[in-house]
Amino acid sequence: MRFAECGMMFDLNQLRCFVAVAEELHFGRAAERLNMTQPPLSRQVQILERILDVVLFERTSRSVRLTPAAASFLPEARRILKLADSAALMTKRVAAGKAGSIRIGFTAASAYSHLPDLVAACLKHLPEVDLTLKEMVSGAQVEAMGAGEIDGGLLRPPLPRGMERVRVAAEQLMAAIPEDDPLAASDHIALADFAERPFIMYAPYEARYFHDLVAELFARAGFQPRYVQHLTQIHTILALVRSGLGIALVPEAAVNLHAKGVVLRPLDLRLPRPAELFFVWRSDNDNPLLPIIADIARNLNA
Repeated sequence: MRFAECGMMFDLNQLRCFVAVAEELHFGRAAERLNMTQPPLSRQVQILERILDVVLFERTSRSVRLTPAAASFLPEARRILKLADSAALMTKRVAAGKAGSIRIGFTAASAYSHLPDLVAACLKHLPEVDLTLKEMVSGAQVEAMGAGEIDGGLLRPPLPRGMERVRVAAEQLMAAIPEDDPLAASDHIALADFAERPFIMYAPYEARYFHDLVAELFARAGFQPRYVQHLTQIHTILALVRSGLGIALVPEAAVNLHAKGVVLRPLDLRLPRPAELFFVWRSDNDNPLLPIIADIARNLNA
């Protein structure tokens, strides 16, 4: 590596030779310290002196002393060498996926359980990584990955083609019922128990994945409950269940919300279809942290 300042060019090897001699005040010991012979060491110092157009050492047959110019230059030379070594080490750590930065999108529902688990594992295994999190719906995450605004994301199907993916979770749906509703006393709930009941449904566009998942369940059951609201966020749905507006179906991670006044019960389903969550990234994204975080996400689901 070469440095230019005021038209002068010097390299790290010349600086290392200068610092070694300045600290040892002996060319022979400095050469031994650098695992080289004395003549090439002396040449490097002489080249540096010509580049800087100053005398760095006062040499006699018995001693080597720093000139005032050398004494002034020594701390700067040490600083440059330290910066160069730090930059090289950081570059290697980034290339190895041990340092650097990564931007991850996530859905609001994933923050109830899966995102905290992933972040905790990343903090444990990648303590030097700068992790930036952005809350987005799944469709917005796909667009952000395409625009290079995030590196990867926790999102729900359908997943776009050409994306790498790791399944983070496969959750069963649970019935969310007001605690004073007679249905809350049942340990298991059948879909038939929803017939003719007011039901809080997911919005067909903003929460398309859960909307389609729940709608398919009722279509297979051969009936449709009485939809009273179409909402996007699970915590809002639980709040309205508590109010008595209706009952709902939510992913089992909603248990972590500890919604007051709401009872969550498992569903009796002959062919349960889980609510899936994936860690997804573009195959052409070369951030070395992506495969490492993908492995962490994969192990969370193991």
